[in-house]
Amino acid sequence: MLQESYPYYLANEAVQANTDLAVTNKYTSDVATKVALADAAVIDRGIASAVEAQAACAEMPSYARADVLHHVVKRMSERFEELSVSLAIEAGKPIKDARGEVGRGIDTFRIAAEEATRIYGEYMPLDISKRAEGYESIWKRVPIGPCSFISPFNFPINLAAHKIAPAIACGCPWVLKPASRTPIGAIIIGEILAETDLPKGAFSVLPCSRDGADLFTVDERLKLLSFTGSPDVGWALKAKAGKKRVVLELGGNAACIVDRDVDLDHVVDRLMIGAFYQTGQSCIGVQRVMVHEDIYDDVTSRIADAAGKLKSGDPMDEDTFLGPLITENDAKRIESWVDDAVSRGAKVLSGGKRDGALYAATFVENCPPDADLSCKEAFGPVATVEPFSSFKEACDRVNDSVFGLQAGVFTRDMHNAYYAFNHLDVGGVVINDVPSFRVDNMPYGGVKDSGLGREGIKFAIEDMTEVRLMVLNRMGSDPR
Repeated sequence: MLQESYPYYLANEAVQANTDLAVTNKYTSDVATKVALADAAVIDRGIASAVEAQAACAEMPSYARADVLHHVVKRMSERFEELSVSLAIEAGKPIKDARGEVGRGIDTFRIAAEEATRIYGEYMPLDISKRAEGYESIWKRVPIGPCSFISPFNFPINLAAHKIAPAIACGCPWVLKPASRTPIGAIIIGEILAETDLPKGAFSVLPCSRDGADLFTVDERLKLLSFTGSPDVGWALKAKAGKKRVVLELGGNAACIVDRDVDLDHVVDRLMIGAFYQTGQSCIGVQRVMVHEDIYDDVTSRIADAAGKLKSGDPMDEDTFLGPLITENDAKRIESWVDDAVSRGAKVLSGGKRDGALYAATFVENCPPDADLSCKEAFGPVATVEPFSSFKEACDRVNDSVFGLQAGVFTRDMHNAYYAFNHLDVGGVVINDVPSFRVDNMPYGGVKDSGLGREGIKFAIEDMTEVRLMVLNRMGSDPR
């Protein structure tokens, strides 16, 4: 169970300033716990503390940064079930999915501990012409400075970890705004970090209202903003961020192509995961399925049958596959999008029913391409299905979207696999699996309205560091 209340963390220290943020159990709608809420003055102090800690964080040797990250791995492993239950309560995430996320969070900190000692530079000869004879150089990566992180509700532990862990690995102090609906996991990580020898001011975990969060974006003392969330909010923050570097991990309506030469049992099993894992609240969840016309009827029959067998209900039930959406209004939005598509000629193959914040696993065919369900991000347990006749046609349809995060392609034809890799306008192409597949060391991010930059520890470290060059003139420097 959750504690009665939780503090925020300001400059490495727990502060129970108030209990102004009520966090609900997303299944029962009851208040599960209360959390201290930071105001603008506290956020300002957190940023000032990060600035003061900049030099000390940068000077930490790599082994010491790695030790901090190993400590997080150890303590998260010891508190595994506590973190999992907190996720099931605050996010409505089925307990099996919650355990999966905590495991991935541990992986993320473990990878960062390894990468902390691998931030390499390079020797570079400069004598490319006579004028540079006798010159050579070396370069290294140095931490960019204080960072601002804003994390979302849907993966409140692992997506926070993807910001926190690389920052610690490369020596950047930071302030984090966790999602106000799901702050507990990040606060527990703050509690764990407070047990370490990070310099005073190296981190702050500050739940706050959206109205009070402006400093996370506009404050010029911050050198990088990393935001994960909706496209509308993300691009608006970038416009306000000023000179700081900005990394955006935004939305998608990920597509999956099913070629005619595939193992249908494997495809159906993976589509259930891709479309309905954690109730479809994933930016790379399967939203558009394109099936070769030769196998279309067989595939649609199979997926409709499989979706109808998925259990909805209490996230703490070990057999639950779909928990509640984050709010009942989100479930109502999905319901209205499906109803609109049906009114325009679409057909519901499975699901299409709402019970409060629960929405059944739903497949819809013949959805108009300009319907919200086709062209916007659903972020719920619903996907459209449509046939295609040629592989190129399917790829063109994938690209006919403002989003470009990841795509999945089931095929045994390597020519088609490489065609997809070379022509799909997305950040990642997953062959013989769903686009929702992600391992936490791989470069992850999108193009078009899906964002800027890449996560994955090594790649995030590149964003959180600057290249510093030293040029050496050897002329006239002979030994005495």
